[in-house]
Amino acid sequence: MDPSGPRKERRLHAREIVLKEATITTEDAEIGCSVRNQHENGAELRVAAGVKIPDRFVLHIQADGATYRAVVRWRRSERLGVQLYGGSPDI
Repeated sequence: MDPSGPRKERRLHAREIVLKEATITTEDAEIGCSVRNQHENGAELRVAAGVKIPDRFVLHIQADGATYRAVVRWRRSERLGVQLYGGSPDI
């Protein structure tokens, strides 16, 4: 345990742990991924190791019937933190 006390939460939005299949759409590819947690303005995605994901793409979450414009905010191995915009079926 850290002697300086409990870790301070820096997130602005509460995360909801989920497991949803999704598709990343770029200019030249469709890439399967999973959504591991999601909140009002963002999500954590998991992609296969070695897959190159651009900084901006369209994300379609099949279970929600929603499509978002996404911007990558951080990357750690197969994990991506993205900021989401939109959420309608026809963006």
